[in-house]
This record gives sequence, structure tokens and C-alpha cells, in this order.
Amino acid sequence: MTLRKFAGLGALLSFAMPGLAMAEEAAAPVLNSGDTAWMLTATILVLFMTIPGLALFYGGMVRSKNILSVMMQCFAITGLISVLWVIYGYSIAFDTTGMEQGVVNFNSFVGGLGKAFLAGVTPSSLTGPAALFPEAVFITFQMTFAIITPALIVGAFAERMKFSAMLVFMGVWFTLVYAPIAHMVWSGNGGLLWDWGVLDFAGGTVVHINAGIAGLVACLVLGKRKGFPTTPMAPHNLGYTLVGAAMLWVGWFGFNAGSAVAANGTAGMAMLVTQIATAAAALGWMFAEWITHGKPSALGIASGVVAGLVAITPAAGTVGPMGALVIGLAAGVVCFFCATTLKRKLGYDDSLDAFGVHGIGGILGAILTGVFAAPALGGFGTVTDIGAQVWIQFKGVAFTVVYTAIVTFIILKVLDAVMGLRVSEEEEAVGLDLAQHNERGYNL
Repeated sequence: MTLRKFAGLGALLSFAMPGLAMAEEAAAPVLNSGDTAWMLTATILVLFMTIPGLALFYGGMVRSKNILSVMMQCFAITGLISVLWVIYGYSIAFDTTGMEQGVVNFNSFVGGLGKAFLAGVTPSSLTGPAALFPEAVFITFQMTFAIITPALIVGAFAERMKFSAMLVFMGVWFTLVYAPIAHMVWSGNGGLLWDWGVLDFAGGTVVHINAGIAGLVACLVLGKRKGFPTTPMAPHNLGYTLVGAAMLWVGWFGFNAGSAVAANGTAGMAMLVTQIATAAAALGWMFAEWITHGKPSALGIASGVVAGLVAITPAAGTVGPMGALVIGLAAGVVCFFCATTLKRKLGYDDSLDAFGVHGIGGILGAILTGVFAAPALGGFGTVTDIGAQVWIQFKGVAFTVVYTAIVTFIILKVLDAVMGLRVSEEEEAVGLDLAQHNERGYNL
């Protein structure tokens, strides 16, 4: 029945209008199929980054006797974190119970358990900026971030950690480090770093600094691989590494553009700046290596690609194209020197440069976000005082570094005392494929 039917019935119309308005206000939000389709696609792309992307990227860089161990770790982490995420991880990261903007309390650091076991989540549960797509999709999207973060740490201690210890470490680390940091940065008003005003669009602090610092602590606690640095430990299949880097590059559009949680202009700009920064970083690393070592390498350009992807991640939703160009070039050059010169000078054995690329790239990107998010420098953020925002970004970086380093160190030392972290020298010499999994990557 339309309102025209009531024309001339003024009294009845005046009675009906308040009721109609109330009904409209109470109407359930309508699912947006465009946003839903994009978020489904973005979720698949981010999962694609870990399996097979990261598995191939890391797998090609280790020695042939350890390729399966690294790939196995990526697959096992995918399974483990998926299960922990639905049991309690999503709730710890995104339950906002007890949070209040400007008030620091327990729930500023960690979420409650109101969403444990995904309580209350149904096919009709909607979420998003305007409640436009299924909460189940958002849960899975964020799950893929939770999966890749601990998987990145694998690169720092590759070829020497026991598989059993790795599983326990990743489960505990996810619980005590990843989920709380994600909550503090992304859960909204009342989250500690959120209230500070830290800008982290897609995971500079939550994913990359978090994983990079944890990787550095892990490689220091475990110690160097037997024979490092005098024994040659060249990557056994750089073809795998290049294919993996290409998969990461493609998948990262889901990572960054998907973090707009809508099919909108922010997602489009995030896609553009991701491509610009990655290309610039690949060239920056390549030319820095060419000038320093005399020749550009395939491993170098692949590493440069990842450095650019890492550095643009926190900035993807707020910087413009020229800011992305600067961030990418800086990441390529700075990460090259940190993964080569700095590592040699300090002598730590970060096997696959998890810290040199993800830790350093994440820190650089997070700080430069405070600069290039400013509209005065072509950004699309709300930054009016660059100095003040850079200070906020620095505080967010410092907090993440300190928290992650301390908690990771404690977890590793406790596990080492309880079950041991490292394989024996004999197992390390044989290779983890045979020693830990009774398989070979290549049977000739």
C-alpha cells in the first residue's frame, strides 16, 4: 500500500507517518553484493600469499635438504592458526566489550571472549563500515592476516628449529603477541594504539614489525646455523623464490586494497600505491645491489619486491602516488643495506632476512606514513601536523618493538627449557626434511 492511497486523509496520514519513520529506522541493514564480492576475492588473495606464495618464496631460498621443512611449516601454521582463530583469536582481537575511547583499561590491550567459538555468528550477521558484508567474510579475511604473520617468522630461524617446538611457539606467540597487538591497533575506540592515533592501514605494526622483531629474537635465541657464515648456504632454487615473490606481489593487492573493507575509492588508491611502491622498491634494491656488488641478482629484485610491499602496507590507505614512490625507493635501498651490510656487521643469522625485510621495512613504512599521509604532501589522510603524527607513529613502532621482543623472548626461553627448540647437530647436517619429516624434496 502506497502513501498516495492516503491522499485527502490528513488525519490518518499524520498518524501513520511516525510509525513509518520508526519502521524505516528499525529496518535491517542490507548486504552490499559488490563489497561482499570484493572482500571474498581479497580474502582468497591474502591466503594465496601464504600458501603457496610464502611457501615457495622461502622454500627456494633454503638448501635442498630443507625445502619441505619450510613448506611444511607454512602449511602447518595455516592449519593451526585457522583453528585457534575461530576458537578464541578473533574474539581476543576484535571483541570490543569494555572498551571506551580515551580510557585505558584491560580491554585496551586485549579483547574479551564474547566472540569465542564464533558465538552469535550466522549467515545473516553483517559487518563493515556500514554493515554491508557478512561477518563470516570479515572473520576469514582477518584470519588470513593472522596466518601469514607467524609464517613470516619462519624465515628467521629456517633450517634449525624442531617442528614440534615451532608448532607450540607459534600457537603461544599468536595468543600472547599477535592477537593483542591486532586488538590494540585495529579494534577501534578504546584500543591503546588506536586511541594514540597510530596509522596502520593494513599491518605495518600488526604484521610486519611484529613478525620481523619476533624473527630477530628467535634467530638470536636459537643461535647461528652450523657453519654460518663460513659455509656456503646458497639458495637451492631461485626459480621457486621468484615465483613465490610474484605470488606475494599479486596477493598483496588483497592484503592492502582489501583492508579498505569495501569496494570503493580507498581500495582503488590502495591498489595503485601498492603497485607503485613495490615497483620502486624492486628497482631501488636492484640498483643498490648493482652499484655495490657489480651485478644485479634475481634474489635481490625478489627481496626488493617484498620490501616495497611491506613498507607501503601501513600507508596504503592514506598516501598518494608520489608518497608511495618515495616510500618504495627508500624501502628498497634501506632494506638492501640492512639485509646485507648490517647483518654481516652484527653477525646474527636471520636465515631468510625476515627482520631485514619485514622488520626494517615495516618500521620504515610506519614512520613514513606519518609524513606522506598529510594532504600537504599529496596524501589522503587527516594529518595536519606532520611532526606530531610522526611522533605518534614512532610511539606505535617503539611499543610494538618492545612488547613483541620481550614477550617473544620469554616464550622462547620457556619452551627451550621445557622441550628444547633446536634440532641436534646431526639432524641439522642431515637436513630437516629427513630428520623431522622422513621425506626428501627431491628423490633422484
